[in-house]
Amino acid sequence: MCKMSVKNNSIAFMTLGCKVNQYETGKLRKQFEEAGFKVVPFSTAADVYVVNTCTVTNIADRKSRKMLHRAKRLNDKAVVAALGCFAEAAADSLKEDEGIDIVIGNKDKHEAFDIIMEYVKDINPVISTADEDDNDVCNEHVRAYIKVQDGCNQFCTYCKIPYVRGRLKSRSISEVFKEAKELAERGYREIVITGIHLSSYGVDMTECKSFIELQGKPLYELIKKIAEIPGVDRIRLGSLEPRIITEEFVKNVSSVDKLCPHFHLSLQSGCDPVLLRMKRKYDTKEYIDAVNLLRKYYDEPALTTDIIVGFPGETDEEFETSLEYVKKVGFAALHVFKYSKRDGTAAAVMKDQVDEDIKNKRAGKMGETADFLAREYGKKFIGHMERCLVEEVIYIGGARYYTGHNERYIKLAFECEDTDDKLINEIVYVIPKKVCDDGMIICDHKKPC
Repeated sequence: MCKMSVKNNSIAFMTLGCKVNQYETGKLRKQFEEAGFKVVPFSTAADVYVVNTCTVTNIADRKSRKMLHRAKRLNDKAVVAALGCFAEAAADSLKEDEGIDIVIGNKDKHEAFDIIMEYVKDINPVISTADEDDNDVCNEHVRAYIKVQDGCNQFCTYCKIPYVRGRLKSRSISEVFKEAKELAERGYREIVITGIHLSSYGVDMTECKSFIELQGKPLYELIKKIAEIPGVDRIRLGSLEPRIITEEFVKNVSSVDKLCPHFHLSLQSGCDPVLLRMKRKYDTKEYIDAVNLLRKYYDEPALTTDIIVGFPGETDEEFETSLEYVKKVGFAALHVFKYSKRDGTAAAVMKDQVDEDIKNKRAGKMGETADFLAREYGKKFIGHMERCLVEEVIYIGGARYYTGHNERYIKLAFECEDTDDKLINEIVYVIPKKVCDDGMIICDHKKPC
């Protein structure tokens, strides 16, 4: 039975974790907007709060619970709904929490709108729209995300996601194409294809048992189809498994001009014994072979990755091996994570758990390397004409600058001389001239494309 009667029909969303979560929040937000709710910032008083949670690390767990409690403090009469991965993993404890009214795990996430509406069924909504400056949760200013598959069948020893997301499930090419076409018609010029294990896209729609057998053919067909849509200028891929990077796959996707030369290849460690304990199913030689294939077909592709430091049993020597490997690959960007014990995973009960202070030191050292590599990669583009998809205006030293990204996802900035922000969502030519400490590049604005 509903505990309250909403007067202003307002709802606020908070999304934690991956781009897939952002996509799912956006779909839910759209349903509530169509039902007449006014979307307001999460930091303000609302009648309904929805927190799409994450459980990839212990920190994510704590932040998920913190955001749920913050919502109740903002309005103790509000309905607070927890959904997503942490809601799936910690359902029992969340249901006992007096500050949380609704708990919706991943298995029921597709019914979240109906579940929440049932709880607040005495609402009589008045049609309204979100504030003009309140952008789509699942979309950035010019870039839209589409989830094409869910679930994961890999079961790495450190990861809880297969347990909370379930088994692999792909969307049809026709369904994804329709959504991408609608986004293009709304003005989005860049489509980002995301998924929990994107490399496995389409496996469940064939008789194949593994994405290795398919060599990325379903994903290539999807990319090729989206590239046909008028208005789509760029297609970007989410995280890929390095084993999908075969000669056939790279040759195929490199023929699609709209696909950005930006590849996030999951690594996790640059040390083979650690990869074996992680159950990653590839070694550092296979990984560098994939890197070399991409560099064979693309000029200076942006190669980015994730690295876990302090995995159980990781010695000083193994960490140094991983660090040197990262330098050898020469990544454009590197996301560093300290290993986080996840209950129910094989790594959680492994011997030789690494001390937290050691993890912190290793994360700091790997992070310094990441910053150095990002700056070095950015320097390669100094003086060369680049295409920047303009996204927003920021202030640097009191001056207004347009910012955006090139196809390789390097952040570019150039002075904004006009006052009406007319170049947002336009692609312009710029000439990079200076790499900042944070990796952003200051450019001269040349001309519109």
